[in-house]
Amino acid sequence: MRLIAMNRSVARSISLFAAALLVSAGLSGVAQNSAPPGKGNSFRDTSMVKPPAGSKVAIYEFEDLECPACAHAYPIVHAAIDRYKIPLIRHDFPLKMHVWSFDAAVTARYLQDKVSPKVAEDYRRDVFASQTSIASKDDLANYTRHWFQQHGQNMPFVMDPSGLFTAEVNADYTLGERIGLTQTPTIFVVTNKGWTQIMDPNYLYQTIDTALAQAGPATAAKPAAKTAAKKQSGL
Repeated sequence: MRLIAMNRSVARSISLFAAALLVSAGLSGVAQNSAPPGKGNSFRDTSMVKPPAGSKVAIYEFEDLECPACAHAYPIVHAAIDRYKIPLIRHDFPLKMHVWSFDAAVTARYLQDKVSPKVAEDYRRDVFASQTSIASKDDLANYTRHWFQQHGQNMPFVMDPSGLFTAEVNADYTLGERIGLTQTPTIFVVTNKGWTQIMDPNYLYQTIDTALAQAGPATAAKPAAKTAAKKQSGL
């Protein structure tokens, strides 16, 4: 009886050890890549970090319009999507410590949905370029009013009366929390097989080159598509 009990105990130990190995293998199988290597963040859930349907390679980004690092990355990211003709899946992630970034994101969503994606992109670009002159919500309101006038747009008395655009930004923020974001910008180069977090924008081009080479030449031939973050949230 003791021998049988011992055998059962050994079998159970072996089973638990094998299960642990399987878990470890699973974790290593989804381990992150980063550029430069070894510098990436840890995330809770990146199952939604993937290219849109029909694309093999894309840039997946979370940005904050009040973030200086996002302002620095913006022209590099957009030059890359223009050069490589790959989609940008962008999400807003206005950090709590920034006083006006949420309002700016809501305005960008208004322009995207009510005017045009191009006009919204122009607004984002110009806000990034003017960050140092915007110190408060009042500064942002004055800047936005002047921007609308300069661009021939009628600024609504209330930007988001129904709360639709606020909900869109909040949905992006919730997605970022689900992933486990700790910083902005958080930029990924994504393929159908995985992703690489871009910790230094200077590594963006070489990371895209590698992803395109692994995905095959058909990806590079796809037309450019700057897609709205809210349509790719995965929620």
